[in-house]
Amino acid sequence: MNLGVPFANGYTAEIFLHEGRIFKVFKDHLPLTESMYEANKQSLAYSLGLNVPKIIDVTKINGKQAIIMEYVKGKTIGEIVSKNMDRAEYYMNISVDIQRKIHKVVADSFEPMIDRLRHQIARTIYLEEQHKSQLIAKLESMTFENRLCHGDYHLFNLIITENDKVTIIDWVDSSAGDIRADIYRTYLLYSQFSEELAELYLRLYLEKSGLSKKEIFEWAPIMAAARLSENVSTENSERLMEIIHHYFPL
Repeated sequence: MNLGVPFANGYTAEIFLHEGRIFKVFKDHLPLTESMYEANKQSLAYSLGLNVPKIIDVTKINGKQAIIMEYVKGKTIGEIVSKNMDRAEYYMNISVDIQRKIHKVVADSFEPMIDRLRHQIARTIYLEEQHKSQLIAKLESMTFENRLCHGDYHLFNLIITENDKVTIIDWVDSSAGDIRADIYRTYLLYSQFSEELAELYLRLYLEKSGLSKKEIFEWAPIMAAARLSENVSTENSERLMEIIHHYFPL
Protein backbone atom coordinates (compact mmCIF):
# COMPACT_ATOMS: atom_id res chain seq x y z
CA MET A 1 0.00 0.00 0.00
CA ASN A 2 1.48 3.36 -1.02
CA LEU A 3 0.68 6.04 1.58
CA GLY A 4 2.94 8.67 0.05
CA VAL A 5 5.34 10.77 2.08
CA PRO A 6 4.89 11.01 5.89
CA PHE A 7 4.13 14.48 7.23
CA ALA A 8 5.56 13.55 10.64
CA ASN A 9 8.26 11.10 11.65
CA GLY A 10 8.99 10.27 15.28
CA TYR A 11 10.83 7.68 17.36
CA THR A 12 7.87 5.29 17.39
CA ALA A 13 6.00 5.88 14.12
CA GLU A 14 5.56 7.66 10.81
CA ILE A 15 2.33 9.62 10.29
CA PHE A 16 0.63 9.77 6.90
CA LEU A 17 -2.45 11.59 5.60
CA HIS A 18 -4.08 9.34 2.99
CA GLU A 19 -7.60 9.47 1.54
CA GLY A 20 -8.79 11.79 4.28
CA ARG A 21 -7.58 9.62 7.14
CA ILE A 22 -4.54 9.51 9.40
CA PHE A 23 -2.33 6.42 9.17
CA LYS A 24 0.07 5.91 12.06
CA VAL A 25 2.60 3.28 10.96
CA PHE A 26 4.76 1.95 13.78
CA LYS A 27 8.45 1.23 13.55
CA ASP A 28 9.85 -2.29 13.80
CA HIS A 29 11.64 -1.95 17.17
CA LEU A 30 8.35 -1.67 19.08
CA PRO A 31 6.47 -4.59 20.67
CA LEU A 32 3.91 -6.21 18.36
CA THR A 33 1.18 -5.15 20.81
CA GLU A 34 2.00 -1.43 20.56
CA SER A 35 -0.66 -0.44 18.02
CA MET A 36 -3.47 -2.19 19.90
CA TYR A 37 -2.21 -0.83 23.24
CA GLU A 38 -2.30 2.75 21.97
CA ALA A 39 -5.54 2.38 20.04
CA ASN A 40 -7.34 0.97 23.09
CA LYS A 41 -6.34 3.97 25.20
CA GLN A 42 -7.45 6.43 22.54
CA SER A 43 -10.75 4.59 22.06
CA LEU A 44 -11.37 4.68 25.81
CA ALA A 45 -10.77 8.44 25.86
CA TYR A 46 -13.10 8.84 22.87
CA SER A 47 -15.81 6.79 24.61
CA LEU A 48 -15.72 9.22 27.54
CA GLY A 49 -16.97 12.03 25.31
CA LEU A 50 -13.65 13.86 25.05
CA ASN A 51 -12.65 15.48 21.75
CA VAL A 52 -10.32 12.75 20.54
CA PRO A 53 -9.78 11.40 16.99
CA LYS A 54 -11.92 8.31 16.41
CA ILE A 55 -10.06 5.05 15.83
CA ILE A 56 -11.16 3.48 12.53
CA ASP A 57 -8.98 0.36 12.42
CA VAL A 58 -5.92 -1.37 13.83
CA THR A 59 -4.19 -3.28 11.05
CA LYS A 60 -0.92 -4.05 9.27
CA ILE A 61 0.38 -2.05 6.34
CA ASN A 62 3.33 -3.37 4.34
CA GLY A 63 4.11 -5.74 7.21
CA LYS A 64 4.11 -3.00 9.86
CA GLN A 65 1.52 -2.49 12.59
CA ALA A 66 -0.63 0.56 12.04
CA ILE A 67 -3.55 2.55 13.39
CA ILE A 68 -6.02 4.26 11.04
CA MET A 69 -7.87 7.15 12.62
CA GLU A 70 -10.03 10.16 11.90
CA TYR A 71 -8.25 13.17 10.38
CA VAL A 72 -8.76 16.46 12.20
CA LYS A 73 -7.92 19.42 9.98
CA GLY A 74 -6.27 22.27 11.84
CA LYS A 75 -3.09 23.47 13.50
CA THR A 76 -1.61 22.55 16.83
CA ILE A 77 -1.93 25.29 19.42
CA GLY A 78 1.81 24.89 19.93
CA GLU A 79 2.45 25.97 16.34
CA ILE A 80 0.28 29.04 16.80
CA VAL A 81 1.86 30.12 20.09
CA SER A 82 5.42 29.53 18.88
CA LYS A 83 4.78 32.09 16.13
CA ASN A 84 2.99 34.59 18.37
CA MET A 85 3.94 34.54 22.05
CA ASP A 86 1.63 37.50 22.67
CA ARG A 87 -1.25 35.00 22.44
CA ALA A 88 0.34 32.53 24.86
CA GLU A 89 -1.86 33.34 27.86
CA TYR A 90 -5.06 33.22 25.78
CA TYR A 91 -4.27 29.76 24.42
CA MET A 92 -2.77 28.49 27.66
CA ASN A 93 -6.06 29.34 29.36
CA ILE A 94 -7.89 27.20 26.81
CA SER A 95 -5.46 24.33 27.30
CA VAL A 96 -5.76 24.42 31.10
CA ASP A 97 -9.56 24.38 30.89
CA ILE A 98 -9.39 21.29 28.67
CA GLN A 99 -6.88 19.56 30.94
CA ARG A 100 -9.07 20.25 33.97
CA LYS A 101 -11.99 18.65 32.10
CA ILE A 102 -9.82 15.57 31.51
CA HIS A 103 -8.82 15.53 35.18
CA LYS A 104 -12.44 15.39 36.34
CA VAL A 105 -12.92 11.99 34.69
CA VAL A 106 -12.79 8.96 36.99
CA ALA A 107 -10.60 6.59 34.98
CA ASP A 108 -10.63 3.14 36.55
CA SER A 109 -10.49 1.46 33.11
CA PHE A 110 -7.09 2.96 32.31
CA GLU A 111 -3.64 1.62 33.18
CA PRO A 112 -2.73 2.53 36.80
CA MET A 113 -0.27 5.43 36.91
CA ILE A 114 1.62 3.90 39.85
CA ASP A 115 2.38 0.71 37.90
CA ARG A 116 3.57 2.73 34.92
CA LEU A 117 5.82 5.03 36.99
CA ARG A 118 7.23 2.16 39.06
CA HIS A 119 8.29 0.38 35.89
CA GLN A 120 9.84 3.54 34.41
CA ILE A 121 11.86 4.31 37.56
CA ALA A 122 13.07 0.72 37.86
CA ARG A 123 14.39 0.58 34.28
CA THR A 124 16.26 3.91 34.09
CA ILE A 125 20.02 3.51 33.73
CA TYR A 126 20.83 6.88 35.29
CA LEU A 127 19.96 6.09 38.91
CA GLU A 128 21.61 3.96 41.59
CA GLU A 129 19.49 1.22 43.15
CA GLN A 130 19.33 3.16 46.42
CA HIS A 131 17.79 6.14 44.64
CA LYS A 132 15.35 3.92 42.78
CA SER A 133 14.22 2.34 46.05
CA GLN A 134 13.73 5.76 47.67
CA LEU A 135 11.73 7.05 44.72
CA ILE A 136 9.54 3.95 44.49
CA ALA A 137 8.88 4.12 48.25
CA LYS A 138 7.89 7.78 47.83
CA LEU A 139 5.63 6.84 44.91
CA GLU A 140 3.90 4.10 46.86
CA SER A 141 3.32 6.43 49.82
CA MET A 142 1.30 8.93 47.73
CA THR A 143 -2.46 8.91 48.25
CA PHE A 144 -4.93 10.21 45.69
CA GLU A 145 -8.17 9.59 43.85
CA ASN A 146 -7.74 7.93 40.45
CA ARG A 147 -8.50 10.42 37.70
CA LEU A 148 -7.74 10.46 33.99
CA CYS A 149 -4.24 11.78 33.26
CA HIS A 150 -3.09 12.36 29.69
CA GLY A 151 0.58 11.81 30.49
CA ASP A 152 1.98 13.97 27.67
CA TYR A 153 -0.22 17.04 27.80
CA HIS A 154 1.11 20.16 26.07
CA LEU A 155 0.15 22.66 23.38
CA PHE A 156 1.54 20.56 20.52
CA ASN A 157 -0.91 17.77 21.38
CA LEU A 158 -3.91 20.06 20.94
CA ILE A 159 -5.25 20.61 17.41
CA ILE A 160 -7.52 23.63 16.92
CA THR A 161 -9.82 23.82 13.89
CA GLU A 162 -11.17 26.85 12.00
CA ASN A 163 -14.29 26.83 14.19
CA ASP A 164 -12.12 26.81 17.36
CA LYS A 165 -12.87 23.21 18.33
CA VAL A 166 -9.89 21.65 20.09
CA THR A 167 -8.97 17.98 19.67
CA ILE A 168 -6.61 16.16 22.04
CA ILE A 169 -4.15 13.74 20.44
CA ASP A 170 -1.44 11.25 21.53
CA TRP A 171 -2.99 9.18 24.33
CA VAL A 172 -0.35 6.45 24.58
CA ASP A 173 0.93 7.72 27.96
CA SER A 174 -2.51 8.14 29.55
CA SER A 175 -3.26 6.48 32.86
CA ALA A 176 -5.47 6.50 35.95
CA GLY A 177 -3.66 8.43 38.64
CA ASP A 178 -3.03 11.64 40.53
CA ILE A 179 -3.80 14.82 38.61
CA ARG A 180 -1.02 16.56 40.56
CA ALA A 181 1.49 14.22 38.89
CA ASP A 182 0.01 15.00 35.48
CA ILE A 183 0.22 18.73 36.18
CA TYR A 184 3.87 18.45 37.18
CA ARG A 185 4.58 16.37 34.09
CA THR A 186 3.19 19.15 31.88
CA TYR A 187 5.16 21.76 33.82
CA LEU A 188 8.32 19.66 33.37
CA LEU A 189 7.76 19.40 29.61
CA TYR A 190 7.27 23.16 29.21
CA SER A 191 10.26 24.02 31.42
CA GLN A 192 12.50 22.01 29.10
CA PHE A 193 12.03 24.69 26.43
CA SER A 194 10.57 27.78 28.11
CA GLU A 195 10.54 28.70 31.79
CA GLU A 196 8.11 31.49 30.89
CA LEU A 197 5.54 29.07 29.44
CA ALA A 198 6.04 26.63 32.32
CA GLU A 199 5.36 29.30 34.95
CA LEU A 200 2.40 30.66 32.98
CA TYR A 201 0.89 27.20 32.76
CA LEU A 202 1.40 26.49 36.46
CA ARG A 203 0.00 29.84 37.56
CA LEU A 204 -3.16 29.40 35.50
CA TYR A 205 -3.76 25.84 36.63
CA LEU A 206 -3.28 26.74 40.30
CA GLU A 207 -5.57 29.78 40.02
CA LYS A 208 -8.35 27.73 38.42
CA SER A 209 -8.05 24.67 40.65
CA GLY A 210 -7.15 25.98 44.09
CA LEU A 211 -4.23 23.54 44.29
CA SER A 212 -0.90 24.71 45.69
CA LYS A 213 2.54 24.63 44.13
CA LYS A 214 3.75 22.58 47.11
CA GLU A 215 1.19 19.86 46.34
CA ILE A 216 2.23 19.71 42.68
CA PHE A 217 5.96 19.68 43.41
CA GLU A 218 5.64 16.67 45.74
CA TRP A 219 5.67 14.72 42.50
CA ALA A 220 8.78 16.44 41.12
CA PRO A 221 11.44 13.77 41.85
CA ILE A 222 9.16 10.91 40.78
CA MET A 223 8.19 12.48 37.47
CA ALA A 224 11.78 13.56 36.76
CA ALA A 225 12.96 9.98 37.33
CA ALA A 226 10.24 8.61 35.06
CA ARG A 227 11.22 11.13 32.40
CA LEU A 228 14.84 9.91 32.62
CA SER A 229 13.77 6.45 31.54
CA GLU A 230 12.34 7.78 28.26
CA ASN A 231 15.80 8.64 26.86
CA VAL A 232 14.42 11.57 24.87
CA SER A 233 17.19 13.06 22.73
CA THR A 234 16.02 16.65 23.29
CA GLU A 235 15.80 16.25 27.07
CA ASN A 236 18.64 17.26 29.40
CA SER A 237 19.30 14.34 31.75
CA GLU A 238 21.46 16.54 33.98
CA ARG A 239 18.57 18.88 34.80
CA LEU A 240 16.39 15.88 35.65
CA MET A 241 19.11 14.52 37.97
CA GLU A 242 19.33 17.93 39.65
CA ILE A 243 15.60 17.82 40.38
CA ILE A 244 15.90 14.33 41.87
CA HIS A 245 18.98 15.21 43.96
CA HIS A 246 17.23 18.30 45.32
CA TYR A 247 14.72 16.03 47.04
CA PHE A 248 16.92 12.95 47.51
CA PRO A 249 20.56 14.09 47.98
CA LEU A 250 23.33 11.57 47.34
